[in-house]
Amino acid sequence: MSKKSILIIFGGNSTEHEVSCKSVMSFVNNISEDKYEKHYVGIKKNGDWVYYTGDTALIPTGMWTQEESNTSCVLSPNTSNKGLLLLNSELTLIPIDVIIPVLHGKNGEDGTIQGLFELCGIPYVGCGVVASGVSMDKAYTKIIVESLGNIPQADYVLVRKSDDDSYIEEAENKLGYPMFVKPCKSGSSQGVSRADNREGLVSAVELALTHDSKVLIEEAINGRELECAVLENKGKITCSNAGEAVAGDVFYSFDAKYNNADSKTVLTPDLPQGTNETIREYAEAIFKILGCNGLSRVDFFLEKGTDRVIFNEINTLPGFTQISMYPMMMSAVGYPIDKLMDTLIENADTSK
Repeated sequence: MSKKSILIIFGGNSTEHEVSCKSVMSFVNNISEDKYEKHYVGIKKNGDWVYYTGDTALIPTGMWTQEESNTSCVLSPNTSNKGLLLLNSELTLIPIDVIIPVLHGKNGEDGTIQGLFELCGIPYVGCGVVASGVSMDKAYTKIIVESLGNIPQADYVLVRKSDDDSYIEEAENKLGYPMFVKPCKSGSSQGVSRADNREGLVSAVELALTHDSKVLIEEAINGRELECAVLENKGKITCSNAGEAVAGDVFYSFDAKYNNADSKTVLTPDLPQGTNETIREYAEAIFKILGCNGLSRVDFFLEKGTDRVIFNEINTLPGFTQISMYPMMMSAVGYPIDKLMDTLIENADTSK
């Protein structure tokens, strides 16, 4: 039986380029070479696509971008010739059966590259165009989840780049200090700040607007940060028990996640009775209402003093780095990494 031809895409021209180059190593090391023929495309920070045939150990270091063997490439939008087109003297076409976009953030998990895959008619791992787009946009996510009617969320104020400073009094009256300011479409806590006063709020909004044209100001929830891994396999949805992200800083910022040794993840935290059941119920409902496919990680707060489970956000392409919770949580519910990889590939589809 012939092997499936798998295209693994990493890097990207987003602020999460380096995270992608770490995440992709889980796919490099755990997709069976006996079952699949693996091909790699790296997207440089400037947006250039290269077919990468060098030492995969160089990917997390960033040195892969300097390899002389790199060949410029594009995906063929001609559905009669599905595959990767190498822009060499022969214009070589490599047929591709499934694409795995190990891409985080803008142009990676926001529906844009998923639209390209659909134009090319090639099955791909993960959520489709619409689910990726609305899940990436925290404001749209909140609006859609609100329609469920029974899942608590943090209260918020939405600010657009074109708005005047009237948001300041609105946020102060509606939310009170402290509050958190987030770009609507940025992952891994990029551009996220805590504001403890008016000066801090203005600075936080200015920072967030450098990442996106829309900004979410949220009330601060005094609670523990919990995560739930979701996997769809042949239409059946499996949700893990909750894992806990313990920040080594004031909050779980990008720097706290990846650069602070005091930050840690706890796979089996001690939680009040019924919390895991509530989180699994909420995570599945959110996954479904957003139209997700394949995989997602759904994040919650467990409010101190009340033990309320409060929805925070959803990530349609969760991290697969050494410190990432998603693969660990899925392993705990019967999907060790090799089985998880097979399941993701087997469930790749173009009809999302």
